[in-house]
Amino acid sequence: MLPILNKAHVLKHPELGVSESYFNYPEKILQFGTGVLLRGLVDYLVDKANKKGVYQGRIVVVKSTGGDTTEFSQQDNLYTTNIKGVSQGELVNDVLINASISRVLQSNADWRQILDAVHQPALQTIISNTTEVGIQYVEEKIDGVVPASFPGKLLAVLWERFQYFKGASHTGFVVVPTELVVNNGLLLKEIVLKLAKYNGLPTAFLQWIETDNHFCSSLVDRIVPGKPKDLTALETKVGYTDGLWIDAEPYLLWAIEGDDRVREILGFHQTDTRMLIAPDITPFREQKLRILNGSHTISVPLGYLSGLNTVFECMENAYMRSFFRTVVIEEILPTIRAICPQAPEFAEDVLDRFANPNIAHKLLSITFQESMKMNARNVRTITRYYEQQKALPASMCLGFAAMLLFLRPEKQENGQYFGLRGTEYYSITDDNIAIFAAYWVGVTGRGGEAITGMVQAISADKRLWEADLSQIPGFVETVSAHLQGMLQEGVKTYADSYSKVL
Repeated sequence: MLPILNKAHVLKHPELGVSESYFNYPEKILQFGTGVLLRGLVDYLVDKANKKGVYQGRIVVVKSTGGDTTEFSQQDNLYTTNIKGVSQGELVNDVLINASISRVLQSNADWRQILDAVHQPALQTIISNTTEVGIQYVEEKIDGVVPASFPGKLLAVLWERFQYFKGASHTGFVVVPTELVVNNGLLLKEIVLKLAKYNGLPTAFLQWIETDNHFCSSLVDRIVPGKPKDLTALETKVGYTDGLWIDAEPYLLWAIEGDDRVREILGFHQTDTRMLIAPDITPFREQKLRILNGSHTISVPLGYLSGLNTVFECMENAYMRSFFRTVVIEEILPTIRAICPQAPEFAEDVLDRFANPNIAHKLLSITFQESMKMNARNVRTITRYYEQQKALPASMCLGFAAMLLFLRPEKQENGQYFGLRGTEYYSITDDNIAIFAAYWVGVTGRGGEAITGMVQAISADKRLWEADLSQIPGFVETVSAHLQGMLQEGVKTYADSYSKVL
């Protein structure tokens, strides 16, 4: 029987890279969330810095969801991170043991311990990932109870810190939420201040929150699938069992809005240039939205209707691999190069990530709210491209046409719409589907003249798009021709023949 991964095991095996000194580092971070993203990105960076002797600090983790923390305590909070994938065209497969977490506390059962943790002067950072729903205002009292919401818990922690240090200056925190919400730091600060006023807390405390704490908006980007399917085989290979094992892709980005004080407190940034602290992270948000998210949205309907099921399958298919690359390098990248100087390198990283054989990213899941994503991620890119090039982005026009075909309902049951791929129905999850369904009513069989009229109306529909796409010269005609071709020949056949013309 294999031994469990714990402190005794790693100290018997120095080749695993964990020394006794790591367990004696002071607690410097309070982390809300035990999820794989935090463990695979934030905690990975802290552990990396500790092993290089730079940061020398550990993390107190708060588990807000139900259930106990035995899975962590029985392993002395150690876990394996297996970094697998493609980086700069080369396969990566690194197995690392993370020793950054000192303890994991349950928010309800261990609330007093959580409050006591902020009495430590060295603990100066708060990090969270409580999902987008976590950063919402909930009107609640925090005195004498465990607050239900994350902002409520954060306010209670700040109030405890303020009282313990009697409001002294330089006792505040650097607070870095990683939830996928634009301007998450500013939003969280607004909610905390509003909740503090609701609780009738003193003006001096509100001023301390404003002046002595840094709420930093941030953007995180790393795919962390979690436990692998072949965990038993991997455990046999490494010689121990690990119930907390996670897989992660090689790529990571953590962009944080902050100043020199933030850089000083978040000292673990020094050992990885992919953790960026800058006054404005807008360029990083823009390149992720346009290149990574935008290329997904414009490409997946075409790939799915061609018979493929995952992003990796697309990258293994000659035409779809070429389509992704053309969209990213030739059509999206030129539109943001001026505002995102690092975008070319990011674009190549994105294509490497799409080709990661260890991540089965399902195309159908990416089509969730497809039309709204198209508007948020690609409409501005299409208009920018025409403004700059005085031409249409050819591949994006084909992708837009494939989206229209994907959003063609073939049946409706219990309020749910379904499209048809070959002989199989697929579920369409899009809040705008009723609008598209109404447009498609006028199109029968393989289309014909009704196609152009439909595309004209959809392209101009202000309920769907932030810009009138019908005003771009040639857009309606080009998209209509693609849509007609796919209806007549089938998506895969049309895409293959179209690629040969190009």
